[in-house]
Amino acid sequence: MVGWVVRRRVFLAVLGFASALGAAALASSFFRSGEKSYSSFTVVAEKLSVPWSISFISSDEALFTERNGAVKLLTLSTGRVEEVGRFEVAAVGEGGLLGIETRRAGGKTIVYLYHSYREGGKIFNKVVKTIYNGGLQDPVDIISGIPGGTVHNGGRLKIGPDNMLYIATGEGGVPDLSQDTGSLGGKILRLTPDGEVPQDNPFKTPVYALGLRNPQGLAWHPVTQELYCTDHGPSGEGLRIAHDEVNLIKPGANYGWPIVIGDDGDEKFVKPVVHSGLETWAPSGCCFYTGRGNPEFSNSLFFAALRGRHLHRLVFDEDGHRVVLSEKLFDGQFGRLRDVVEGPDGNLYILTSNRDGRGSPTPNDDRIIRVTF
Repeated sequence: MVGWVVRRRVFLAVLGFASALGAAALASSFFRSGEKSYSSFTVVAEKLSVPWSISFISSDEALFTERNGAVKLLTLSTGRVEEVGRFEVAAVGEGGLLGIETRRAGGKTIVYLYHSYREGGKIFNKVVKTIYNGGLQDPVDIISGIPGGTVHNGGRLKIGPDNMLYIATGEGGVPDLSQDTGSLGGKILRLTPDGEVPQDNPFKTPVYALGLRNPQGLAWHPVTQELYCTDHGPSGEGLRIAHDEVNLIKPGANYGWPIVIGDDGDEKFVKPVVHSGLETWAPSGCCFYTGRGNPEFSNSLFFAALRGRHLHRLVFDEDGHRVVLSEKLFDGQFGRLRDVVEGPDGNLYILTSNRDGRGSPTPNDDRIIRVTF
C-alpha cells in the first residue's frame, strides 16, 4: 500500500598529510598493508555540515544530504557544492535528514530521502520520493511512522539488485521494538520503488528482517548478490557494550537484538558474520568494492566507522560467509566517518561526521574524501 504508515586484524600505518588547498583541495596520504603501499586520498569538498549519505547521479555529479535538512549537489570536476533542496526535519540528537538513494526511471532522476519528523510530540522517520531536475520536485511520502528518537534512527536507503528499495531502521531507543514484527523499528524494510509491499516479503508487510538495533549500512556482494548490513552494538543497555556487527541478511531472519549480542549462541537468532567484541566501531555506511580501480581489492566490504574513526575493510572467503581479513585504513586520520560508496570512476568516496556533536572538528570539517587505490 502506497504511504504505509506504519579477526586477523591488520592495523595500517598512515604516512604523511598535506593541507587542503581550497574548496576542492588536494591532499595526499599513503597507507601500507604488509610490504605493499597503496594510493592516495583527495579532499573533494570541505566545510560541510554533518553530511550523512551520498549517491552518484552521473560520472561527475553526486547528491548528498546534510543532517540539518539540506540536499546538495557535488560536481567532481570543479569541486562546486550547491544546495538544490531543503526539507523541514527534526534534526535533534541523531535525527534529521539521513539517507539518500537515486535511480533513473522514465528519463527522470528519482531521489529517495529518509528523514526524521515530529508528530504528536514524538519523533518518527519517513521516506520521501522526489524528482531531481536541477532542484527537487513533487515530493511524496512513500512510508512514514517509522519509530524515531534522539538516538537509533537507522536511516540508510539502497536500491537492491532486485530493483526493490531497502530501508535500514533503528528502534528509536526502545529495544523491544526490534522483536515486534508489527513495528517498523529495528528492521530492514523492503518496498517496491513506489512504496508498495512486494508480494514475496516474508511477513507480507514492509518488514524484511528484524532484531537489529541501529543499522546504518546496506550493501550487496558483487558475486553472490547477498545483502550485508552493519549494525551498532549496545552502549550500556543491560550493562552490555560494543559488539558492533556485520550481518548477512536473509528474508524473515531475526538477528537477536535486544535478547542477544555477538556470538551469544541462541540458535533462534542469526549470528553476525563478524562482530567487534569489546571494541567499538560504530559502523555506518558500507559498500562492496568492484575492483575497477585496483582488482586486488575486488569484493572487499568497506564500512565507515564513527567511534572507531577509520575506514574498515573486510575480505570474505569464496562463499562470502566467513571473514578472512579485517583491517583498518586511515586509522584516526579523518575523525568520524559516516558513509562510503564506490563512485563511477572506481574510487571510494567517504563522508566525515565530525560536526555531529561527538567529534573533534577542524576548521575544514566536514569533508568528502576520494580514496584512490
